[in-house]
Amino acid sequence: MKTPLDGSELNIDRLDSDDLHIVNISRRAFLKDLALTGFVLAAGFPSLIEAEETAPHTDEAKYGADAMPHGWVDNPLVFVAIADDGTVTIVCHRSEMGQGIRTSLPMVVADELEADWNRVRIEQAPGDEKRYGNQDTDGSRSMRHFFLPMRRVGAAARAMLEAAAAAQWQVPIQEVRAEQHQVRHAATGRTLGYGQLAQAAAKLPVPSRESLRLKKPAEFRYISKGQVGLYDGQDMVKGRGVYGIDVRLKDMLYAVVARPPAFGGKVLHYDAKDALKVPGVVRVLELKGSPPPAEYNPLGGIAVIARNTWAAIQGRKALKIEWDKGPNGSYDSAAYKAKLEAAARKPSKVMRNDGNFNAAMEGAARQIEAEYYIPHLAQAPMEPPAATARIVDGQCEIWTCTQAPQVARDRVAKWLKLPADKVTVHVTLLGGGFGRKSKPDYVIEAALLSQAMNGQPVKLTWTREDDLHHAYFHTVSLERLEAGLDDQGKPVAWLHRTVAPSISSIFAHGSKHEMTAELGMGVINVPFAIPNVRIENPEAEAHTRIGWFRSVSNIPHAFAVQSFVAELAAATERDPKDFLLDLIGPPRRIDPRTLEDTWNHGESPQLYPVDTGRLRRVTETVAREAGWGRSLPRGRGLGIAAHYSFVTYVAAVVEVAVGEDGRLSIPRIDVAVDCGPQVNPERIRSQIEGACIMGVSLATLGEISFKDGAVMQDNFDTYQLTRMDDAPREIRVHMLPATDFDTPLGGVGEPGVPPIAPALCNAIFAATGQRIRQLPIGDQLLKD
Repeated sequence: MKTPLDGSELNIDRLDSDDLHIVNISRRAFLKDLALTGFVLAAGFPSLIEAEETAPHTDEAKYGADAMPHGWVDNPLVFVAIADDGTVTIVCHRSEMGQGIRTSLPMVVADELEADWNRVRIEQAPGDEKRYGNQDTDGSRSMRHFFLPMRRVGAAARAMLEAAAAAQWQVPIQEVRAEQHQVRHAATGRTLGYGQLAQAAAKLPVPSRESLRLKKPAEFRYISKGQVGLYDGQDMVKGRGVYGIDVRLKDMLYAVVARPPAFGGKVLHYDAKDALKVPGVVRVLELKGSPPPAEYNPLGGIAVIARNTWAAIQGRKALKIEWDKGPNGSYDSAAYKAKLEAAARKPSKVMRNDGNFNAAMEGAARQIEAEYYIPHLAQAPMEPPAATARIVDGQCEIWTCTQAPQVARDRVAKWLKLPADKVTVHVTLLGGGFGRKSKPDYVIEAALLSQAMNGQPVKLTWTREDDLHHAYFHTVSLERLEAGLDDQGKPVAWLHRTVAPSISSIFAHGSKHEMTAELGMGVINVPFAIPNVRIENPEAEAHTRIGWFRSVSNIPHAFAVQSFVAELAAATERDPKDFLLDLIGPPRRIDPRTLEDTWNHGESPQLYPVDTGRLRRVTETVAREAGWGRSLPRGRGLGIAAHYSFVTYVAAVVEVAVGEDGRLSIPRIDVAVDCGPQVNPERIRSQIEGACIMGVSLATLGEISFKDGAVMQDNFDTYQLTRMDDAPREIRVHMLPATDFDTPLGGVGEPGVPPIAPALCNAIFAATGQRIRQLPIGDQLLKD
């Protein structure tokens, strides 16, 4: 099978090579292949070899894509290729993990290009940020950072085709116009197809950004219409999609690793004699790890390499290993929870201090306090981490499911002591990511094992047990809130102490406070109309690897804040929705820096102020659409919550039914979303629906706990996810339209998760009078 993979062959079970659409492209191989197959508006010709133009970097360019490593690229010669038959190939440089970005970004290009979507092919870029711009697929920012660059890519390619047609007809450029895969001369009706023009267009200079004519929204064919299905949809549902775990190369070996049970542990002694007796086992070797902080480095351990994955797993079971548990061998979730509670009950590092909280609290007519606990969580993507590595003539190739291919490339190069340009990372489909696959420890492991086998291809597979035991876990947290109410029941004082080990702990020794970014996820930037606000952040030491999880610290912060708002409403006998709207206050556009939020999701405070008007609108919309205030039978209740994250505004109303036996069911969830302009509404709806399921799952079931330094959960029998019979019976998504496409875009993949848990728990209180302050809900509602 011929692929543009530098001559390598993929032998993938159950797949017909003609149906293999996940084809990765290295620079030189792409150029060579294009020359052979007739792609002529592409990255291989002399004009492109030097054309790797990135965003200008100045002292003023501090926000959004400009602030990301390697910024953005909008050169059409990097992203667009057109064959003689008119087939348009568009390169996607972000990772596809079910969110639809491999469809949505090329769709933007195709729209501005006036390409017929039925004649579009999509290729996946390898890790190469100098060429493609930033490739970290996280932070709900792929579309908001690359919507305009991809529009310019399409518009520039369209302009080059129009210029080529005008030159061939010898008519003024103003008389020609690209329409649906061809260029038309208005005066004569003559047309030329894109394939006929591609060779001439490729020789023209790329137009300046200032000269481009971007479409008006009324001219969009695909953008905002919600009528383009997933490009990979059929491959995904019919088993043709190529994921990291699917890759097979000629003469490939298979490996698993036994890693230290506790973070920071190491091998004292091992006996591999029985493992080597397992049929198919080829070799057993020790992988050196790195002492904490972990960064993205391997944990170390004993690797078993075999002729197939089953043999490797059986060989690992036969190992006899004596471990040094290291500095975290006594980590115990119950004891750590007590430490967090003790820290939360003492004054600590002040992160925001508006007015005079102490004086306002002393003068309050009533004081209310509550504490909320959220345990560690694991990302648990359906496809566990997997990577295949091969080293030939000093060149390392990786095939893997990664959210951060450039990061993977750089770390592999470092560990193998190779220049980065000697490492190629081919990006497959991801069977879920949720932040776990932005850390390439598993990719490094595969590369090291191939190196140990003299470059022979090795596929490293993480089992579900590996994934749960050795994740970069979502942080555990204790949230303490106190409020003072005046004699009218209005909050005049607000204290929030958030205690959680930080993601920064994987990068630096002694990191015991949450980062500015973590605090900017619904704690310091809470926009309530309260005159006296104090935010504190006590110390919390990490005893395991802490990492990104879908919505990150917005989850515990939103759970605590929105649950506490509902508690205040109940204490004052107010309607929870009305009380929430009063706290949000009148419409205001708040500079986040005045809230001590200098992060603001990496976006400009001028373009992305905290807009309480938008937060009010989603709250009012979801309440209206859910029928807030309607009469419900006994045992049923509605709960509401609203949250701002990833520069998007989301509110949710959850309806619950609690049986006499305490069994919980969820008849319906309504969610209102304001993410600014909607580029692909179908994908927005899908992401929010998925966020509802994930929010329910973490609220009702999600918990990773530690004993003697080790994770106690092994598989989906003990780390459960919401299944079909417990999923919401109905999810209604209400998307607030943006006024125009001049409004900056918000994120979509993550903002739907945070309000679900508090809305759910608030609904339980409405139905039963029982308050939930500790997640997961588990069996807290069950009767004896």
